[in-house]
Amino acid sequence: MNDTAPEGQPQDIVLEYELDAPPDKVWRAISIPEFREQWLPARALACADPVDATPAQEVRYRMRDDEPPFLESLVTFQLRPAEGGGTVLRIIHALDDARLERRGRAAANDAGPFLMRAA
Repeated sequence: MNDTAPEGQPQDIVLEYELDAPPDKVWRAISIPEFREQWLPARALACADPVDATPAQEVRYRMRDDEPPFLESLVTFQLRPAEGGGTVLRIIHALDDARLERRGRAAANDAGPFLMRAA
């Protein structure tokens, strides 16, 4: 299996951490705006509300870069209990900006057969 994405397509960044805190405490830290603000400020988010959430399991936020070209991405936080009472936190950061989809398209004059015009 090849782990590289086709040329020009960004790959998702996947990070996984094992935390000492119980899942309900980690869930509060990532889902309640007052707690989330301490480590993920609202200014880093394209929208302060989550895109979607499955309580105590997963929450997804739309983020926006703070520097040009201000690309947007989806960041998913997934929780599961770890052995010994802790929590496994998985973070998936996927670049998801509509402007990038246009870059992958071929030019309008690049897909057809080569034609010569008479002078």
